[in-house]
Amino acid sequence: NYQLMKLRSFAIAMAFFLAAPLFAQEGTVEKSVISIQAGPIGFWGNYEARLGNKWALRAEGGFDLWFYNTYFDGKGNFLAPSVSIEPRWYYNIEKRHNKGKNTQKNSANFVTVAVEYFPDAFVIGGKPSYISVPNQISVIPKWGMRRMIGSHFNYELGAGLGFVSYLSDKDNLKSPPDAALDLHIRLGYTF
Repeated sequence: NYQLMKLRSFAIAMAFFLAAPLFAQEGTVEKSVISIQAGPIGFWGNYEARLGNKWALRAEGGFDLWFYNTYFDGKGNFLAPSVSIEPRWYYNIEKRHNKGKNTQKNSANFVTVAVEYFPDAFVIGGKPSYISVPNQISVIPKWGMRRMIGSHFNYELGAGLGFVSYLSDKDNLKSPPDAALDLHIRLGYTF
């Protein structure tokens, strides 16, 4: 029995020793992070690739919720596709690591310039035929934070102010760019 206990203790210690590098946090951005997220106004899939110790490039695609209110057709909503790309600077990831805080899956505060495109491609859900999402692109500098809840779940909060520009001639939108506010609250799952 004593020899068996020693053997088990040794096996458990070796398992922890060999597995430790898999769970170690280095205080830098991870090589790649794949997530799905949902918020009050849509759902998205995203991929972050490491560019440097504190830098990642995030690509995202998903569906945003749009609302309409017309005199004849009343109120309603529909989902429209969007794609975005943003370089993220996780400016406090090393500081969080040095304080012993969780930095897995890029759990840190960040600043970014998000470039998002809304194509006039298709929509999900009913809407009057005369309502469309004009081709548009927004550029919004943002501050945000990302945190992990356990091993796989995450949440993000962010805010920014920038501009949106309409790209479609068919909608007769030839005005200068408009101001755009971006507030996001998301819950997600990280693979």
